[in-house]
Amino acid sequence: MEQSQNKSSLEPMSSNEQKGSFFFVHHIDIPLLLGLMASLFFSLFVLYSASGQHIDMLVRQVTRTGLAFVLMIFVAQIPPRFFVKISFWLYLLGIILLILVELFGDISKGAQRWLNLGFLRIQPSEIFKVVMPLTVAVFLSRSTLPPKPVNTLIAFTLVGIPTVLVLLQPDLGTATLIAVSGFIAIFIAGLSWWWIAAGTALVGAALPVMWNFVLHDYQKQRVFTLLDPSSDPLGAGYHIIQSKIAIGSGGLFGKGWLQGSQSQLDFLPEPHTDFIFAVLAEETGLVGFLILITIYCFIIGRCIYITLNANSSFSRILCGAFTFTFVFYIFVNIGMVSGILPVVGVPLPLISYGGTAMITLTVCFGIIMSIHTHKKISYFRKN
Repeated sequence: MEQSQNKSSLEPMSSNEQKGSFFFVHHIDIPLLLGLMASLFFSLFVLYSASGQHIDMLVRQVTRTGLAFVLMIFVAQIPPRFFVKISFWLYLLGIILLILVELFGDISKGAQRWLNLGFLRIQPSEIFKVVMPLTVAVFLSRSTLPPKPVNTLIAFTLVGIPTVLVLLQPDLGTATLIAVSGFIAIFIAGLSWWWIAAGTALVGAALPVMWNFVLHDYQKQRVFTLLDPSSDPLGAGYHIIQSKIAIGSGGLFGKGWLQGSQSQLDFLPEPHTDFIFAVLAEETGLVGFLILITIYCFIIGRCIYITLNANSSFSRILCGAFTFTFVFYIFVNIGMVSGILPVVGVPLPLISYGGTAMITLTVCFGIIMSIHTHKKISYFRKN
């Protein structure tokens, strides 16, 4: 009986089932799409104020977001089998591009992160925010879970290579995001707590070496600023001090839309990108914060539901990795703006101005939709 149930759950949808849900057949998950659209509308509401009421910036953001949503729907049409087949090729391509950045990349603001192709200027490190968990999920799901020690070591190696290459640019923020996305995928696959304990001890022992030989002076200064922002209130600590003033002055209901003194009078740096959360907190207060968190929780909850209902190891690992990496992005940005984490230049997902981060996230959500709506077909042994 159990075998027949498993078999039937893996069969493609019948024509009657397909007719029953237009959006499911077209690989669009309506709850997730509605959550993402809600975040878009909330983003435009905050961005208009954070940008200084610049209509042009708002139009550009709408255009970029629209294109990102189209890309998300396109990605959702692609069966998971295709992502499985191209994962290692994408990984290899990403490594080659990172090496080319190290050799021939454009230098901007002291960092060598961009590769000029003549007709296009790209930042290859962004590719790994999607490719890293995808590659790890494909590799680990091909064998029994929890992963054997040798497979765990190989998975950590796959994560470590691009992480080190991005650190050399230097780009500590992106390198951290790549490493965390890969680690989350390994953890979801069933990483032993002994590995976690050993890794924590190893990182702790390596901290002095990293401090002296890996971190650059400006990165060390960010740590000092986190510990004592008032030590340089007009220099390195200025960002955090102004951000905390904005957040603290918002109160319960905020100062009102377009009425934030820190943002409107240009005290707050980068109000439309990294520090947009401070604008939101100042003008809408705790109420606006709760609205944002509600939208985020709805998106995260839907992704967790899809993860728990996935029908293969690969699907569960990948959806879970994308979901909790998204949570990590939120935590890092809000923690950074609130002064409990160092400033690392991570935008608030789905809210901050910009196109690259939006495209990366929507591709991840497109893959999650694809996995959910194609789940009637099994690509790996059901575990």
